[in-house]
Amino acid sequence: VMGLLETARLNGVEPYGWLKLVLERLPSLPEERLHELLPFAKDPLNN
Repeated sequence: VMGLLETARLNGVEPYGWLKLVLERLPSLPEERLHELLPFAKDPLNN
């Protein structure tokens, strides 16, 4: 988890906001769209 948070930080994404978003969206997001939640996605907080 710490590695993902650091990756988010290195990509200019606020890490704890990103993690909250992932935990909220993960249960309802189809498997083929999970890549959108990665911290290095183009705009992970607005997908």
